[in-house]
Amino acid sequence: MSLSILINGARGRMGQAVASAAREMNLVVGAAIDVGDDAAAGLARCDVVVDFSSHAATRSILELAVAQKKPVVLGTTGHAAAEKKALLALAGQVPCVWAGNFSVGVNLLFALTRRAAAVLGSDYDAEVIEMHHRFKKDAPSGTAARLLEIILEERKLNASALRHGREGITGERTPTEVGMHALRGGDVVGDHTVMFAALGERVELTHKASDRGIFARGALRAAQWVVHQPAGVYDMQDVLGLK
Repeated sequence: MSLSILINGARGRMGQAVASAAREMNLVVGAAIDVGDDAAAGLARCDVVVDFSSHAATRSILELAVAQKKPVVLGTTGHAAAEKKALLALAGQVPCVWAGNFSVGVNLLFALTRRAAAVLGSDYDAEVIEMHHRFKKDAPSGTAARLLEIILEERKLNASALRHGREGITGERTPTEVGMHALRGGDVVGDHTVMFAALGERVELTHKASDRGIFARGALRAAQWVVHQPAGVYDMQDVLGLK
């Protein structure tokens, strides 16, 4: 029997892309809902939730999934740190894949960034640059935030190392800071670059997305995987076997 999927945020760009990808992959969209729709009734006839709605709706969809014991794939970003901590505890009660980016290529970028951050020492200045379309509501992107986390983890730094852009007389760059730069404009689906710059050379790792379908197909791949997992919070590195 084909997997039946509840799409939450069905009228958004990503929701529509997930519906299109599901048709390509011969998966069943059992329910397609948005704000104001009856999520409980929709989920009751589905096997898994794929949510690309809004960070404001994450708690309600997770509570519903926990109540009905249904797996969840979450692609929403923009949660405050304290809020996300509480949501992760809730998500862990069911099988849940939560990722800021479901692209196979981006998840390879995560793995390469971790390796580069481990090999290239503090004499290589690390900067993260992302660009998205003018309609994106949060910054930095979830993908850029994850790239930052990876660099901080490998270099054993905390959040105080982060610099969101620079302005005015900032003084010389310190060896422990990591820059984050969010660009917005046009219809850019998603560009991410991690730069490691030393005296005499520079290493750049870049991923550019031109089709929103790559994220939708990745999310559906995660949905097919997560229905066979025990309760817990996973990411695309788990789905792809990159850990």
